[in-house]
Amino acid sequence: MTAGELCNRTVYIIRPDESVLEAARLMKNYHVGCLVVVEERDGERVPVAMVTDRDLVVKGLVEKPDALDEMQVAEVMSDGLISARENERMYEVRKKMRSRGVRRIPVVDAQDRLQGIIAFDDLVDWMAQELTDLAKLVSREQERESEAP
Repeated sequence: MTAGELCNRTVYIIRPDESVLEAARLMKNYHVGCLVVVEERDGERVPVAMVTDRDLVVKGLVEKPDALDEMQVAEVMSDGLISARENERMYEVRKKMRSRGVRRIPVVDAQDRLQGIIAFDDLVDWMAQELTDLAKLVSREQERESEAP
């Protein structure tokens, strides 16, 4: 399984120059905990950062509660974006997410254009399916043995 096969192609985005309050509104309206921060390059959306609900609270609300009206996403977004290539194997993506301690990772194509997003929940679902398939293997083996003369 590759990142491109597993990722969710519906991605909610925001620009770094948009307001923190707009980011919060988008998260509320779309029922998501993060937005991919993108810049337009040659008419394409290229991810440059992530902004999470935690970023809004910790770096915005707690540190500068009186400045929320003027604060831009660029001031609170996470640094050091990591992404996954569409053709990257999911085991590698999982390792990357674990080593960096991130719960979400944008998926990009060979030109770094945003293609999708993978969340922790997607990984859990994928791994649960893998375990279910293994359990079916054991059951099938037991059936074969009981059918043998």
